[in-house]
Amino acid sequence: MIRIGLLGAGRIGQMHARAVSDLDKVEIVAVHDPRDEAAAWVQAMTGAARASTMEIVDDPDIDAVIIASPTDHHAEQILEAAHGGKHIFCEKPIDMNLGRVRECVTAVEKAGVIMMMGFNRRFDTNFDAVKRNILNGEVGEVELVQITSRDPSAPSIDYLKTSGGIFVDMMIHDFDMARYVLDDEIEEVYATGSVLTDPEIGKIGDLDTVAVTLKSKTGKIAVITNSRRSSYGYDQRVEVHGSKGMVRANNLRGTAVTLANKQGYRSDPLLDFFMERYALAYKKELQTFCRLVTGQVEEHYPDHIDGLKAQELAMAAWESFKKGKAVKVGK
Repeated sequence: MIRIGLLGAGRIGQMHARAVSDLDKVEIVAVHDPRDEAAAWVQAMTGAARASTMEIVDDPDIDAVIIASPTDHHAEQILEAAHGGKHIFCEKPIDMNLGRVRECVTAVEKAGVIMMMGFNRRFDTNFDAVKRNILNGEVGEVELVQITSRDPSAPSIDYLKTSGGIFVDMMIHDFDMARYVLDDEIEEVYATGSVLTDPEIGKIGDLDTVAVTLKSKTGKIAVITNSRRSSYGYDQRVEVHGSKGMVRANNLRGTAVTLANKQGYRSDPLLDFFMERYALAYKKELQTFCRLVTGQVEEHYPDHIDGLKAQELAMAAWESFKKGKAVKVGK
């Protein structure tokens, strides 16, 4: 039995609690959240005890922690969990400060624990099929990647104020996906952006419509576009072009049914909520994490280094936007 402590019982923490409840020989035995109602929800579902972070990381019977707390708690909880010898599953990002991120990476490696990042899109059935087609040589040498991510609507302004901005909060998933399908490190970033959907987003120094071009060390190119507003649903697409062909993951709809008549063709709208769109991916990523905790070997899972690399790209994108020119990553 794998025994897990949950740090953070908000929306994403509750999603992880539901996913864990569906797994065999895995249980959440302790939960930490300062909000009584949130903690009580997880307790009622799992039977977990309520505990402090230190009680969880110091408990020798707990094998791992899931960090689903607000971003500004991630780094401190990673350091505490690593010191306590706990394996770590952490939602993005590790921290807003790259120095702090590197401190966490060092602590995890020194402790010899597993750390997996919550880049759930790697575990989406469709995006995983894109990767498998690349690995099988179906598209030949990858040359160009296009990634589209558009949310039905933006989160609240209060949330956005502490999110790190669109490159950190939203596009970080796409940065990880770009590295994943390119299988090459990014050397250069050029970002541009505007405020087109809500002037309140601009007032807090953020953007709502952005495009980023990435160039890898071997010259491969990825283009990522994000928008905080999509009137037709949750738009999530990836296309990879190579020397032999192209592979593409399209959007998911409520059904696969298409109606055709004299008015034309009509299909169901896109799924319009990320927790619905990626419900299976959330479950699969935790299955992978639990297998890692038991000592099984897993390939292509996002670890602490992937968390660092994605954050470096997010910060480089902000730097590029502010300077109005391409920037070298890590320079």
